[in-house]
Amino acid sequence: MSIHRSVLLNEIIIYFNPQPNQNFIDCTLGGGGHAQAILAKIKPQGKLLAIDISTEAIARTKERFKGENNVILVNDNFVNLKKIVEANNFTDVQGILFDLGLSSDLLEEGRGISFQKDEPLDMRFNQKIQGLTAAEVINSWSVKDLENIFKNFGEEKFSNLLARGVVEHRRQQRVITTFQLVEIIKRILGKKFHIKSLARVFQALRIAVNDELSNLEKALPQAADILKPGGRIAVISFHSLEDRIVKNFLKDNLALKIITKKPIVPTRQEISDNHRCRSAKLRVAEKNLVHNSLF
Repeated sequence: MSIHRSVLLNEIIIYFNPQPNQNFIDCTLGGGGHAQAILAKIKPQGKLLAIDISTEAIARTKERFKGENNVILVNDNFVNLKKIVEANNFTDVQGILFDLGLSSDLLEEGRGISFQKDEPLDMRFNQKIQGLTAAEVINSWSVKDLENIFKNFGEEKFSNLLARGVVEHRRQQRVITTFQLVEIIKRILGKKFHIKSLARVFQALRIAVNDELSNLEKALPQAADILKPGGRIAVISFHSLEDRIVKNFLKDNLALKIITKKPIVPTRQEISDNHRCRSAKLRVAEKNLVHNSLF
């Protein structure tokens, strides 16, 4: 199993500057690295609300935080942020973190998220509460719908060619594994094939299955409302679609003041240590003191 490394960890601590007895929310707990670093700074009375859609992530991190009374773990989607906060009576929030990257563990749990392993085409972050799978998308969605997600969620220039090719193939045989899909994409594109097309198609399917962009658009305004004046929101994105949503939201929300004029990116050393972080971008904003929090 790969070692989970928390991306831009030092930068998160610098921009949040967590102090004893403050309260923070980690909307994407994952391996728990960011959460643990924040928790160490906010003791003895500070509290951390940690959310993750993955049941496995919550179960693993329960062990990591065993005996900690300052942590509330919630297995849910961050799109329900306000409901989670209200249900746990979590107030006076100084900082809210979204790390939109995939945990290393998630890539290794047989969900078919990576095109480098032969696994069932599933891609659901939470298989207990989510119904739609990547296999269902590939085998039942129309040419137009497939083209739309390949183009809009994957930014794939051969989206129409791929959509038509996939629909043609599935008439003879259902597509149920990642390697099946890889071979179909290679065959459709022929000499036009590049490995980036695999990355784009798999990204598009994952985003569609988990409704990632829509959930982010719904969660960001909730975070801004929850923050206390002077509190900060920090978002780490990993592709241009996410980053565009974050950038526009922070720019357009009158309650927020942008702290990072340009996105913060990993150092060469961090990229050398963790190649998966190379596309990460961190944006931070602070809630204006004149705006009253709803909580």
